[in-house]
Amino acid sequence: MTAVVRTPPRPDRPDLGVAVFSRWRTSGPDRQAATVDAIAATWAARPWPTPDLLAYGLYAAEDGGSVLHYSQWTGEEAFRAFQRAGRDERTDEIFAAVPDVERIGARVHTRYRSGGRAGAASGADPRAGSGVRVPGCFVTVEVAFAAPDAARQRAWVDAVFEALADDPAPHPGGISAHFHTSTDGAHVLNYAEWESARAHRAALAAPGDGVGSPSAAWRRVRTYPGITSSTVTRHTFARGLVPD
Repeated sequence: MTAVVRTPPRPDRPDLGVAVFSRWRTSGPDRQAATVDAIAATWAARPWPTPDLLAYGLYAAEDGGSVLHYSQWTGEEAFRAFQRAGRDERTDEIFAAVPDVERIGARVHTRYRSGGRAGAASGADPRAGSGVRVPGCFVTVEVAFAAPDAARQRAWVDAVFEALADDPAPHPGGISAHFHTSTDGAHVLNYAEWESARAHRAALAAPGDGVGSPSAAWRRVRTYPGITSSTVTRHTFARGLVPD
């Protein structure tokens, strides 16, 4: 069967093949909570669909406007097979419970690079003991490029890591960052773990344009050729789904 857990997926798990991110748009916090409850109840009432699905996480956007889905798979073909054969039955039941929710298409990614601070507990149980930095806020940074270019995706992520290494005063509230390149070649998604939403807001309010010092390396990241949009969203972890 399927178990509902309070532990988010571990983004750096070694057996991860692809990560799939999607959003369901909601009309406010009440509908957002109802959507999470409906998804968890529908999945919990059914067997785990396939061993190729490793874990599934649901995250509530801070503004109440969406639910982020983050699923981990052994490979893209396994995800596509699930799309064709098994997803609609679950989705139909969920949408019967929350018919006003709008589903936004899923995008498949591979994890390219991760970085973190000492003492971080990526994907840790919130009941972890003192001394372990447990994320209280999950931030997605979604970057779109003008055209598919896998080399450019990786080069931009590498530029971010160069800026991080060069940063004289990184904000202490950041725990880890996990950069994913989309298989369509035109997007990058950073799944970042922070101690709290307050810490992330403080980092954005510091000198500079966004997270990061006002350095030449960070200016290069923010003005990188070919970027058409960058969207930052803060979330709280809502539910985890795993095989039982």
